[in-house]
Amino acid sequence: MPADLLVVGLGNPGDEYARTRHNVGAEVVEILARRHGGRLRKARRERATVDEVRVDGRRVALAVPLTYMNDSGHAVGSLARRFEVTPERIVIVHDELDLPPAVLRVKAGGGLAGHNGLRSIKQHLRTDEFLRVRIGVGKPLSKERGADHVLDRFGKRERAEIDVTLEEAADAVEVIATEGVAAAMNRYNKRVIEG
Repeated sequence: MPADLLVVGLGNPGDEYARTRHNVGAEVVEILARRHGGRLRKARRERATVDEVRVDGRRVALAVPLTYMNDSGHAVGSLARRFEVTPERIVIVHDELDLPPAVLRVKAGGGLAGHNGLRSIKQHLRTDEFLRVRIGVGKPLSKERGADHVLDRFGKRERAEIDVTLEEAADAVEVIATEGVAAAMNRYNKRVIEG
């Protein structure tokens, strides 16, 4: 039975990466699992932790790749086959350098903004027409600091803001599952970016 939606939260495996900027996507999927009584378990073949939950009657597969960010496509390709979903029924939740910290945006298809996880997924799915829930983590001071920036943890004040955004990102995924991506874009993309 195909899933209605496959939701994949990107991040790097291992405790040293937990709660870093790069792992906000994984955190959102963990929130969704908790909300809907799921428990993410290792699926060796898919190289991810996985569970299925019901969101308002919809069958939603949740997953966090156990690969490093740059190889996320391996897991997503396998998961897409396992759950029999086409790219427009795959939601990738990920960090976004081009958005200010704690800003949330929903997007269908489009560019990759230099995100190596998205690049890997595009290679494996052979399309960029998957859905995205983008969570702003802000730009580093210089391009050279990009890798360090996404592997850093948030400061205390930023962390409090991001925690609110992660809950909203989980809400946005639920709206995509129940009302569609257009409804989610209407609701979550209206907020003005200040500064």
